[in-house]
Amino acid sequence: MSLLKRIEQGQGKPAEPQSPASGQQAGDGSRLASLQARRVSAPSAAPQAGTYFDLKTRVQNKLLAELDPSMDITKTDEVRRTIQDLFEQILGEENIVLSRPERARLFEQIAAEILGFGPLQPLLDDESVTEIMVNGAKNIYIERKGKIHRVPVTFESNEHVMRIIDRIVAPLGRRIDESSPYVDARLPDGSRVNAVIPPVSLVGPTLTIRKFFKNPITIEQMVQYGTLTPESLQLLKACVEARLNIVISGGTGSGKTTLLNVLSGFIPNDERILTIENAAELQLRQEHVVTLESRPPNIEGRGEITIRQLVINALRMRPDRIIVGEIRDDAALDMLQAMNTGHDGSMTTLHSNSPRDTLSRLETMVMMAGMDLPVRAIREQVSSAIDLIVHEERLRDGSRKVVNVTEVSGMEGDVITMTDVFVFEQTGIEDGKVVGRIRPTGLRPKFMDKIEASGIHLPPSIFGVGERRRY
Repeated sequence: MSLLKRIEQGQGKPAEPQSPASGQQAGDGSRLASLQARRVSAPSAAPQAGTYFDLKTRVQNKLLAELDPSMDITKTDEVRRTIQDLFEQILGEENIVLSRPERARLFEQIAAEILGFGPLQPLLDDESVTEIMVNGAKNIYIERKGKIHRVPVTFESNEHVMRIIDRIVAPLGRRIDESSPYVDARLPDGSRVNAVIPPVSLVGPTLTIRKFFKNPITIEQMVQYGTLTPESLQLLKACVEARLNIVISGGTGSGKTTLLNVLSGFIPNDERILTIENAAELQLRQEHVVTLESRPPNIEGRGEITIRQLVINALRMRPDRIIVGEIRDDAALDMLQAMNTGHDGSMTTLHSNSPRDTLSRLETMVMMAGMDLPVRAIREQVSSAIDLIVHEERLRDGSRKVVNVTEVSGMEGDVITMTDVFVFEQTGIEDGKVVGRIRPTGLRPKFMDKIEASGIHLPPSIFGVGERRRY
């Protein structure tokens, strides 16, 4: 994308000067946007309210006029050096005297507007921030270590938020407007983005960004954080290598996609993997990976590509494994069909409250396909397709733990039978932290025959056999 196009998406016209009493309704939309933009509180270093914003707008606009529109915006270091030189030149020409901290802050804000995502850029660069939530122009929250905090960062106006949203979705060929007021997208680094705008959102444009680590969480870190134990991880590794079909379930923000990334790392390099997602965010390290992404309809309501269509098409692409980022609708039927027709080792995630609830949701989603199948037939499909459910939760202290590793063992009458192989046992709370560990139940799952047929032999101690269990 050219620099000029990028700037047009991210940079609006400077606001007209307004009096401090400009909070009243204006006669037209442009004047209202201008009034909202002027209600930015000046930093404490500014002598008068609005002075800092006026200065930023004036320097920024002059800088944009001086930049070469044909400059390649992807060469970030080169563009940043050019911006720095012009910035210093403009401050000198206008005899603007700023302290070193003020000068650095002004430059970083202007550079973020041109090269990044405005006020959000410092939060995106902060590796300790895992989620960013924008509730209108003036209310921004982050998640850090599983806890939500409000941060002293604001946009200039709701129009400013809209410009940043447009900058995110436009390169992906997606749109957001009153006729389509919400959208799923992703940042260049793979972070997941959801945006909702008025009239659906009553607090102004909202953004939710689920960040992903530039360096994905490793197996060792999962054990270090207490999400899994070495024993449960050894079992899950064997299940992936032996091509068992796995569903990772849990609530919102429980870490399902992160765990799916970790487990997918156990897939051998000589297999062809197809990933299917609404917004591509999986970070598979294998060489032979084909990534498919769904697409919303265009402004005429045409051109939509659904997850279900992609699953059906994936069967014609000779996959060894199919990984669906999340099952949430009638695509569940086709995913089950794929698992039942030779595509063993497939994985997906699903929102649910428990392993049993996972099966109930799958039944409901299969019914959404409109095939008018008897409940027993659906349950037989589910029980024969899925071997293992890994259920994850975010606990009250913000930590994320696998709380159930459950085998789907078959049918008894009209009921799907399940066996817990590992269960999280909470032993207390110390200094606000949940104390506990996922422990084996002592039961040997039926799918061990399949694992051993693959040449993988696990010691009985993994299942708690031969050891005294502590409660």
